[in-house]
Amino acid sequence: MRLGLHLVNFDLGEPVGPALAAIGAGVEEAGFDNLSVMDHLLQLEFMGPPSSPMLEGYTTLGFLAAHTSTVDLQLLVTGVTYRHPGVLGKIVATLDNLSGGRAVLGLGAAWYEGEHRALGVPFPSLAERFERLEETVQILRQMWSPDDGPYVGTHYRLDATVCSPQPVRPVPLMIGGSGERRTLRLVATYADACNLFANDDLGPAAIEAKLAVLRRHCAEVGRDYDAIAKTLLWTGDCDPTGFAERMKPYADLGVTEVHVMHLGTEPLGLVRALAPQVEVLQQL
Repeated sequence: MRLGLHLVNFDLGEPVGPALAAIGAGVEEAGFDNLSVMDHLLQLEFMGPPSSPMLEGYTTLGFLAAHTSTVDLQLLVTGVTYRHPGVLGKIVATLDNLSGGRAVLGLGAAWYEGEHRALGVPFPSLAERFERLEETVQILRQMWSPDDGPYVGTHYRLDATVCSPQPVRPVPLMIGGSGERRTLRLVATYADACNLFANDDLGPAAIEAKLAVLRRHCAEVGRDYDAIAKTLLWTGDCDPTGFAERMKPYADLGVTEVHVMHLGTEPLGLVRALAPQVEVLQQL
């Protein structure tokens, strides 16, 4: 099982750059596989007021690309409402090139209406956001292919899906969320990975049920269920004692990557505490 750190709190002191660089170095020294940040414009309400520090996601990943060399880099996950798909395709391809092929695209339908309203970002209905999510995936697949022709959808029209340079590698596409009717259907149809939520209350039984739904969708669309990587965003107890043992039931279900969401202001402490668990996780 691979291990990632998911950064959600940027109250790291000023200037924030050196602190982020130190986190990148610490994550790699500990043997983590992935480093991710949220894609939000304002801090989440349950974590702090709107005046709390919140960095723009892809700018942050570009900075981290320059201060790391091995970990995959991604937003967990990119809100489909925040960037036009053509621009997003260029951003992620650029990140992949500058990082030497370490970009992962996490993508979701977006949900935080308050930050959209605060900064004037359009917030369509849920149904429209899912339509835009599917069109965005189609556009990105076309941009990252030899086909540079037009794309005509319901919500987006591109005269030429040109993207040069192309990504260094085929960028893995992760669709985040656990909605059974639409989200997991899109995972089955398009994604290289799903990302489900797990914690002390949403345990292995809940994940097993979601994966059963994904398996049914795969059968219906003719997709190989085993070709989709199963990943978790862990929002539960991060006590490093026996962490790998607590993850084993998920590994037994086929989960191959867990992203630890640390709510505190000292992520390096958690990273160093989890370092002895990395090798054990890799053997699950």
